[in-house]
Amino acid sequence: QVQLVESGGGLVQPGGSLRLSCVASGNTGIIYTMDWYRQAPGNQREHVARIHGDGWTNYLDSVKGRFTISREKMENIMYLQMNSLKPEDTAVYYCHVVWGPSDYWGQGTQVTVSS
Repeated sequence: QVQLVESGGGLVQPGGSLRLSCVASGNTGIIYTMDWYRQAPGNQREHVARIHGDGWTNYLDSVKGRFTISREKMENIMYLQMNSLKPEDTAVYYCHVVWGPSDYWGQGTQVTVSS
């Protein structure tokens, strides 16, 4: 079993920044791949960013150059630094990992970008 806890969401004005955190705990070793997803009201959940244990990353096109995914070395802790936020970034952001045969999701953290 893996437990995922996100934090760091909130209300921010357009152009502002937020930093999300995700801590994975449970009976695991180091989780190689960790992801951020988001879901806006009325939309499907979409993949935002991925990071591998070797540091490889990839991003949703619309967040490239504005968001940065990172993780603590040899820890199951992941971050999403979000800069130059836009109203269309408003969503619930979820941490996701795969461990063994199962998918695990956090409870989500709300990010609202509004003036």
